[in-house]
Amino acid sequence: METIKSVFWKPDPAAQMRKCNTLIRANVRKLDRDIASLKANESKIKSLIVAANKRGQRNPSQAKQAAVETRLFAKELIRARKQSNRLATSKAQLSSVQMQVQEAFSVRKIEGSIRASTGIMKDVNSLVRLPQLTGTMRELSQELVKAGVIEEMVSDSLPSDDLLDGEDEEAEAEVDKVLGEVLTGKLGKVQPVTVPTTADEEAPEDVAEEETLDQMRGRLEALRS
Repeated sequence: METIKSVFWKPDPAAQMRKCNTLIRANVRKLDRDIASLKANESKIKSLIVAANKRGQRNPSQAKQAAVETRLFAKELIRARKQSNRLATSKAQLSSVQMQVQEAFSVRKIEGSIRASTGIMKDVNSLVRLPQLTGTMRELSQELVKAGVIEEMVSDSLPSDDLLDGEDEEAEAEVDKVLGEVLTGKLGKVQPVTVPTTADEEAPEDVAEEETLDQMRGRLEALRS
C-alpha cells in the first residue's frame, strides 16, 4: 500500500525532516557514547602508566621493562586522544548537517522546492567514512537524496586511509611530552629505553620480560574493545 501511495503522492516534507532529524540525533548519541568510552579508557591508560613507573622505581631490576611499558602505554594514550578528537570533530559536523537540513526544509516550505546542497553532501561523505556511523549515515544519505537535499548517494568505495594517518607513528617527542604530563609530580622519571644487544636478547630475563609485555598488550586490546 505504501508503495502504491509513493507512486501517486510525493513524500511528506515534514515527515522527511523528522526522519532525518531522528537519524542525526541517533548518530550524535552514538558519538557521545564513544567519546565517553574513550575518555574512560584514557583514565585507565594513565593509571597503567603511573603503575608501571612506580614499579620501575621500587624495583630497579624491572626499570628497563617498566620504561618500555610506559612508552607503549603513552603511545596508546596518544591514539585514544586522536580518535576522541576525530569523533568530536565529527559531532560538530553532524550538528552542522542538522542545521543545514533544517534550513533546506525551511526554504522548501517558503519557495516550494529544495536546492541541493554541496555543503551537506561534503559533510555526509566525510561522516559516512567513520566506522562508528557508516550504517546510519548511509541511511541518512538515502533520506536526503529522496528529499532532494543532496543530489547523489554516498559512494561505498570512499577511501578511508586518511582516518588512520599518524596513528601508528607517534613521534618520540610526543611520547615524552605525554609521559611528562602524566607523571608530573610523581616520584622518579622514566628512563630512556636502550636497544638490547644480541646477548641481552638471549638472556632468560628478557624472555620473562617479553611474556610480561605480551600480557600488557593484552590489557591494551581489552581497553580498545
